Amino acid sequence: MAVRSAMPWPLRCAGAAIVLGFCAAIGLWAFEFGESIAGLDEGARQELAQLREEAAKLRQERDKAQSVFNTSASLITAERSAQERLAAQMKALEAENRALRDDLGFFEKLMPTSGAEGIAIRGLQAEVLGGTQLKWQVLVIQPVKNAHEFRGKLEMSIGGTLNGKPWMMPLPGGAQPLQFRQYRRIEGMVDLPPLAVVKNVSAKVLEGSATRAVQSIKL
Repeated sequence: MAVRSAMPWPLRCAGAAIVLGFCAAIGLWAFEFGESIAGLDEGARQELAQLREEAAKLRQERDKAQSVFNTSASLITAERSAQERLAAQMKALEAENRALRDDLGFFEKLMPTSGAEGIAIRGLQAEVLGGTQLKWQVLVIQPVKNAHEFRGKLEMSIGGTLNGKPWMMPLPGGAQPLQFRQYRRIEGMVDLPPLAVVKNVSAKVLEGSATRAVQSIKL
């Protein structure tokens, strides 16, 4: 005995085609939905490329800004160094100018005075430093040409007050030997007693026991 289907074969083919088409449609929808979920659609790719391009431009702008900053920092450092060198040169020139003025005054004092004879003290200077030391300088000359050699000594004395009372102190170590023909410049430093106030400084040139020249200054 044979069992036969009640549905004709053309209808069965049509049904199978419908089922296959439906399955294909479901598969296509699932593929497109998966692409949209994974961000692989064309719009996302374009946006990603645009973001990458903008990031590259930002990096270039950052590099340019960093280069400008480095150049500016180098220029500022170079300008600061130039200013420091200029300040040092100005200080050196000022010191040289002071030294030239001192030398000019020194040589002016060497110029013979009309009718002057014998030994003369010129340019006695003194300055109290920090209240504890006295810096002094004296120039002794023979204001005549072709002078004979002088042999004598120089005495210095410092006067003022100490603890409010009159005070005087000779040069530590006593008189200094003095030997020269035309001129001699002598200078030194003296330590002062605490609370001493210097008011005057005196210089005396002696030849043997005879006083040849004296000069005093007030401070």
